[in-house]
Amino acid sequence: MPTVLITGCSSGFGLETARLFIDRGWNVVATMRKPQPEILPSSERLIVLALDITNPDSVAQAVSDAGPIDVLVNNAGFGAPIPVELTPLETARALFETNTLGTLAMTQAVLPQFRERSAGVIINVTSTVTLRPLPLVGVYRASKAAVNAFTESLAVEVEPFGVRVRLVLPGRSPETRFSATAREHLYGVDHPAYAPLFQRVLAGFQDTTVPITRAPDVAQAIWRAAIDPTAPMRIAAGADAELWMAQAS
Repeated sequence: MPTVLITGCSSGFGLETARLFIDRGWNVVATMRKPQPEILPSSERLIVLALDITNPDSVAQAVSDAGPIDVLVNNAGFGAPIPVELTPLETARALFETNTLGTLAMTQAVLPQFRERSAGVIINVTSTVTLRPLPLVGVYRASKAAVNAFTESLAVEVEPFGVRVRLVLPGRSPETRFSATAREHLYGVDHPAYAPLFQRVLAGFQDTTVPITRAPDVAQAIWRAAIDPTAPMRIAAGADAELWMAQAS
């Protein structure tokens, strides 16, 4: 059976994707900063590895321990709802180190084996916030838009080698831990100029009465990207994501 390596499997999209691939008979290498094998189904086809995508040694070790893989899913990342003006440079660097450069590092680490075998799929999970300007996510949006850009160029570069590259763009997912994790990086909520904006936007983040993205939506989109050579370059994941994608096209 084929093998998939998925980053960011401790919760949300990554965890749901690992469960789906296990359920469908694949060998799964589920990675997370602090391994928690108990959160996944017990299976002989599952390996749980520690991985910090911002650490080159960790990346090299995880790819070595995983052995040959057929599909890489770059899902690990985090958000930070902060106005651009107030974003600490340390936070901006962390966003790009994880969301952009961490994704690039994993991509570079597996590409040689894919190229040598003339086979393999790389799936980068970004966000539909890259499709339109939204407040409070400017630097996060930039870190994901950069992934969109290099992924689309990469797809052209490696197609002659038999390697497929795709993007999965989820929408807003208040049911996952992503929102809770993003709140840990909340900054400027009490700023007199930006407080009203924070109140309005944060209330909207938690609204479940409108179309949203659920973790199974993203897992299904990743599955499609992995198995369907005719899947489009950009795959929307979630009801709201599909609406935004249609409006952007």
